[in-house]
Amino acid sequence: MRPSLAIATLALISLYPAIGPGPAILTSRPEAAHEAALAPPAEPQAAAPWSEPCITDLPSVAPADAPGINPAPTAVILPDAPPKEAEVPQERILVVARGDTLASLLDGAGVDSADAHAAIERLARQFRPSQLRPGTEIAIRLSPGETPDLLDIEIEPEPGRTVRVARQPDGSWADSLTIAPRSRFLVRAEGSVDGGLFPAMTRSGVPAGMALSLIRILGHQVDFQRDLQPGDRFEVLFDRFRDDEGDVLGHGQILKATLTLSGRTLEVWRYKNRAGDVEWYDAQGRSLRRSFMRTPLDGARVSSGFGPRSHPVLGFNRVHQGIDFAAPTGTPIYAAAEGVIISAKREGGYGLMVRIRHANGVETRYAHMSRFARNATAGRRVRQGAVIGAVGSTGLSTGPHLHYEVVAGGRQVNPARHVQEAVRLAGADLAAFRARQSRITRIAAGFGSGDEIALASD
Repeated sequence: MRPSLAIATLALISLYPAIGPGPAILTSRPEAAHEAALAPPAEPQAAAPWSEPCITDLPSVAPADAPGINPAPTAVILPDAPPKEAEVPQERILVVARGDTLASLLDGAGVDSADAHAAIERLARQFRPSQLRPGTEIAIRLSPGETPDLLDIEIEPEPGRTVRVARQPDGSWADSLTIAPRSRFLVRAEGSVDGGLFPAMTRSGVPAGMALSLIRILGHQVDFQRDLQPGDRFEVLFDRFRDDEGDVLGHGQILKATLTLSGRTLEVWRYKNRAGDVEWYDAQGRSLRRSFMRTPLDGARVSSGFGPRSHPVLGFNRVHQGIDFAAPTGTPIYAAAEGVIISAKREGGYGLMVRIRHANGVETRYAHMSRFARNATAGRRVRQGAVIGAVGSTGLSTGPHLHYEVVAGGRQVNPARHVQEAVRLAGADLAAFRARQSRITRIAAGFGSGDEIALASD
């Protein structure tokens, strides 16, 4: 080494400890910067024996192999920065309104139609989108970006039951069903009739939809216009589901209903037979589904019975071939029994009318409708209790009502007296039905109206 260079190097080494604290270290503590600003100035350092080169021109890090020198820090580690908003999937909640479909909601959210179709098709394995009801919330996730892709759809069609479809890495879709843990309870509701059976049942705690279903079932056996009187009593046993915290997840089915009419007691039981079919039976095990409904609509009154009368429009006496039920326009009309629709069209003085063919050559007719149900078309099979149209006043009519006829053996018969032969349970099915009756009766005997008791799942 040349003498001049060696002397300069030694001078630099002797100078380095007096330079100061070295490069500043960044900190995420704002108070540290504040403290540094308020600190008294450092004591002046001894002047260097030579003034050039300028200290600010020196490298911030000394050579690693320089004797007696510790290298200054070479990197500063900062806290992880939060991801940019554009990198996070978008989450949206879509609320179903009347007239909405899942496809239209996804389209409104900017989802590609091909993605929407594929996802809905997969979702249908667990839940039919046509069953969406107004107010249902649908959660969707979209990929980030200006043209987002659909990532998943999540729907809770009923409390405790969640359906989800999610896009897979290969672009396909997978479906899943999650059912929250729940406990089943037997609930007892009872009361007396005052102002109608439906409001009396809902006041006692029976859910509205369940009350309407029960009225249809009892309609096989009861003429509500003639048989039901103020003071008559009812009792309903149904199941209710709660989660682990005791919150109500929903209601199940009616297990048994009892109606006391002027001293006469009528029982109906829900039972799944060995073939897996769920039917309603009376206390003796006779199926109610084989009987015609006496009243093919809810909340109506008989305004004209079967037999001779003075026609309200034509003004002369003639035989009234059916029963008239007065009800508000739009009241749903039900098929009185299982069968096949013969026709649904306008027929002169009958106005809009539906004809249904049943077993053993029996035909029922429903006239003066305001409209037909969407699926009420010729050749379609309908179940008992299916909606086939709505009450109206078309044809020769003085006000909204249903004209209901039953034709047996080619002639009109009194619908109030026409009852098909019922099918009875027998053998092992009857024995299982009796055992179920005894078990439920024994459980229900220990608690009162409005009470609940834990019940094992069927």
